[in-house]
Amino acid sequence: MKLILLGPPGAGKGTQAAKIAERYSLAHISTGDMLRAEIASETPLGLRAKALIDEGELVPDEIIIGMVRNRISQDDCVNGFLLDGFPRTIPQAEQLLTFSEIDRAVLISVPDELIIDRMQKRRVCPSCKRTYSVDPDAASSFSCEDCGTELIIRDDDKPETVAHRLAVYAEQTFPLVEFFRERGLLTEVDGSGSVDGVAESIFAELSAAEAPVEDALF
Repeated sequence: MKLILLGPPGAGKGTQAAKIAERYSLAHISTGDMLRAEIASETPLGLRAKALIDEGELVPDEIIIGMVRNRISQDDCVNGFLLDGFPRTIPQAEQLLTFSEIDRAVLISVPDELIIDRMQKRRVCPSCKRTYSVDPDAASSFSCEDCGTELIIRDDDKPETVAHRLAVYAEQTFPLVEFFRERGLLTEVDGSGSVDGVAESIFAELSAAEAPVEDALF
């Protein structure tokens, strides 16, 4: 199975991607994780990407497309993969379909106001990378339950960046919904519920999409 996960920033794509990948034994390919690794290593690509990400901008297509094409050619993708964070534009999607088939594009829909609330509460452990949802009014700082490191707000989770990221998503990424719908590849789920509830909705939709036509009729 070859899947794409779509949705606005803060929709919970990373969390759901991990669940989907485990359920169907897929390679979870997160362009965000790949880019963060480059940034942490302070490679030329990483430094260039960091400047763009900090401003809420998208990384140039040629960099991302080359990275994804190389990644899906690796052995762990033979049985399928889940793309998380790619494609983000129609040109990226068109390029992707020239070198790989896609079975479904799963859209997690979440209202902007709920996304903004989620991002204001999100904190990340810089040591073990565990993500938390906290109440900012309850305390001025929070520590990781696993390693005790003080949690941080990622640059791309700050309010001014979130607002810009949502605007970029609406302009450049949301048109992908119609792109995949026109090709009969789109599956949409409501991402406003609990993590487990959203996961079960995704699993049900994917199972229905895989069912033979004769099974769906009776």
